[in-house]
Amino acid sequence: MEFEGEFELEGVEPEDAWVVLSDPVAVRDALKGCRYIVPMDDGGFDFDNYEPEEDVPTLPDVDPEVVADRAFVEGGKYAALMQIGVGSVKPRFETRVTITEREYPKMVATGGGAASDSSFEMESGMTISETDSGSKVEWWTGADVSGRIAQLGGRVLNPVADKIVSQFFTNIQQQMSDVDESEQGRSITNRLRNLL
Repeated sequence: MEFEGEFELEGVEPEDAWVVLSDPVAVRDALKGCRYIVPMDDGGFDFDNYEPEEDVPTLPDVDPEVVADRAFVEGGKYAALMQIGVGSVKPRFETRVTITEREYPKMVATGGGAASDSSFEMESGMTISETDSGSKVEWWTGADVSGRIAQLGGRVLNPVADKIVSQFFTNIQQQMSDVDESEQGRSITNRLRNLL
């Protein structure tokens, strides 16, 4: 299955969007159904026993160096736990993701996940560009889905994917507005640009 689209972030400079989209905690908070995105080593990850930190601060409530230290890195491997309802199906996907390319303004990730009766493999990417009123994020995902979710077909999956992506970018835009409205927002993002 192929999904693609674009989303405009009004009043958000491309470099600022890149800063927020590089933060696994900000991405987790913006992505409905995501419990965590954390670095993992080559030895694997214990999805059953991992307890994510709750209420982890993001910009503007955290020091920029903290965000820079936890930012996605090219070649980095991450574990993510996702639970997204598709119709009457609500699988819990234990997902492994590798950031295969990360150089402003483009990021690409590959990965896959499995639930009790479904699985997927995907490659996904985004490119950020400047517009007259802010920035535009062009995104795409190619996914091979199998199991119970695949039986639902594109007629059911496409609207769910569109809704998740729309909510995600709306939440990212709100996070950026929170940074811009803070007293130190501009200096924070400027400091982060230099760190990332």
